[in-house]
Amino acid sequence: MEITTDGATLVLSGAFDVRSTMEVRNALYELLAQRDGDVVVDLSGVDTVDMTALKVLAVATRQAGRDGHRLTLRGCRPAVRRMLHMTRLIRVLEVERAAATA
Repeated sequence: MEITTDGATLVLSGAFDVRSTMEVRNALYELLAQRDGDVVVDLSGVDTVDMTALKVLAVATRQAGRDGHRLTLRGCRPAVRRMLHMTRLIRVLEVERAAATA
């Protein structure tokens, strides 16, 4: 798992699973603590995701909401979207709609 920060965006790439959740969690909470505004998690480079990883995002979303911020997921690939629907976390997590191509 590679984690980079670009302003208010946390960019993830690789496999987001139980092996990388602590590293992502720490980076995400650090970014939320540093920012006064909303935060975006860019998942366009994430190949696979598991339930543990999605729970990290769900808890961070709840915490951000309590602090008056929004956490938005961007660039969800089909495999990630399937997991969001299968786990019903699509109801909890805010997923940015893909821009329509003209």
